[in-house]
Amino acid sequence: MKRQNKSMIAMMHRLVNSCGKYKASIRASYIPGFLKGMCMKAPLMISFLLVTGFMAGTVTKQSCLIYGAVLLACVILQAVLQNVSDRLQSAAGFKVFADKRMQLGDHFRKLSMGYFTEGNIGRVSSVLSTDMNFIEENCMMVLEELVGFIISQALMIGFMFYLGWQLGLVATLSLALIILIGNLTTRKSISHSIMKQECSEKLTSSVLEFAEGIGIIKTFNLLGEKSKALNKSFEKSCDESIHFEMVYAPWWSGLMLAYGTGTALVLLVSGILSAKGLISIEFLMGMILFLFDLFAGIKAYYGSIARLTVTDACLDRIENVFEEAEIKNEGTESIPEPGSVDESVPEISYQNVSFAYGSKDTLHDISFDAKRGEMIALVGPSGGGKTTIANLLARFWDAKKGRIKIRGKDITKVPVSDLMNNISMVFQRVYLFQDTIFNNIAMGKTDATREEVIEVAKKARCYDFIMQLPDGFDTVIGEGGSSLSGGEQQRISIARCMLKDAPIVILDEATASVDADNEHFIQEAISELCRGKTLIVIAHRLNTIRNADRILVIRNGQISESGTHDELMELDGEYAGMVNKQNS
Repeated sequence: MKRQNKSMIAMMHRLVNSCGKYKASIRASYIPGFLKGMCMKAPLMISFLLVTGFMAGTVTKQSCLIYGAVLLACVILQAVLQNVSDRLQSAAGFKVFADKRMQLGDHFRKLSMGYFTEGNIGRVSSVLSTDMNFIEENCMMVLEELVGFIISQALMIGFMFYLGWQLGLVATLSLALIILIGNLTTRKSISHSIMKQECSEKLTSSVLEFAEGIGIIKTFNLLGEKSKALNKSFEKSCDESIHFEMVYAPWWSGLMLAYGTGTALVLLVSGILSAKGLISIEFLMGMILFLFDLFAGIKAYYGSIARLTVTDACLDRIENVFEEAEIKNEGTESIPEPGSVDESVPEISYQNVSFAYGSKDTLHDISFDAKRGEMIALVGPSGGGKTTIANLLARFWDAKKGRIKIRGKDITKVPVSDLMNNISMVFQRVYLFQDTIFNNIAMGKTDATREEVIEVAKKARCYDFIMQLPDGFDTVIGEGGSSLSGGEQQRISIARCMLKDAPIVILDEATASVDADNEHFIQEAISELCRGKTLIVIAHRLNTIRNADRILVIRNGQISESGTHDELMELDGEYAGMVNKQNS
């Protein structure tokens, strides 16, 4: 309810405060806004002076020239003040959201991977493409105008008191009624703008889901069904927008009625006062000149209700994203260099590690060690927790209980940047950026020379196919690597990891979804990548991990079996059953 009781002034104040270091510049724009507001009313003031002068017979050629010069000066000054205001306010608005986008990118970098896998992609896209754009393009440039409207309205009421205290009193009471109805209109607008923005977020999610799954949809001939679902999202968004207007329209009509009623009352009172000789005919003419501009300021002010209330809802959603908890990065310790610690200290150590996605337990008291240069393979049924174990090492999430150590250092007590310098990951699903092949490989080492990139490309068995592309290493590949085959993408990702040359490598079965020809090249590339490294391998093809130093069978978040290939085959348990099943 507190949210729905916000006034227009409070929303303006919140918008300005959200601008951080630029809010002083935006507030400075109020000064030219104030002066512009006065210039806007100058023609009416001069018209009043001319009318009264003509009726009194005091107007001369010289006074007309003076009034004309003043009018011209006001027009020029108004244009100058508008330019100054735009420079102070509009430019600051674009800078504010340029900074906001950079801050949001930095914030996303520090969030757990869970945030991006819990249906929040639509929210992220909506905040970046809808909310920020709306504020940037619709509201940052009207703050000074709103201040100008307030000033001009105050000048009009003041002039009514100058014409007669009775007129001023009637105008003030009418203004109070307009403000009362305007605030009620604002509340209605706020409550529905929240729903409108939430509907926009759901629509964005539906569009993204449809676009990402278009291949599967076509394959299973579900275009009609999925199109119906998408159309329903569009229809719901349309219905919500129409509902917003239907609810808002009666209140806006009431506001227009209040303007008309106030104007009519002032005209009625001025006629009565003139008939009784309480105001002169000159003042009556002046009042008539001002009459239809009497409530123009407050009318324009409340005309911005819809934009400001949607802006308030947008700010809520932006702030909600910024309030998402980041992975703590307060560590100050350093991971020792490889080979600098006693051999008795494991390279990697999981100590009674437990983890849950929300309320769903995933891992239970996982404990194992890996010595430097060892290969630890994680096998087991899907959903058992293999990938989660690997992701916890890279702090994509943090363990709920227990500790994970690298060379004796708790990974939560070292900076994330230091941790990631020690780990390379090759995912089953590769993502390459829409950039040159050179830059995609050089992500592993941003200061790498061309010779270094070419060398790792050869080791990763991707040099030959790169050189067959139109521009070689300078070929720009499609977003996600769409212009390359799956095997080619995988080899480029391996080259990227080779260039990074981290002492620990996590492999999420890199050959699980490639053809036999590519598998041969990828296996050779992986052999080059893993030479002398400590490996955590998530294995689906069990023949690829026969030589692992230890194989851990993960089932229901627990280690059900542990040992070498020969030991587990001799045990004739779950692992042996998996091997026999694959062989058959």
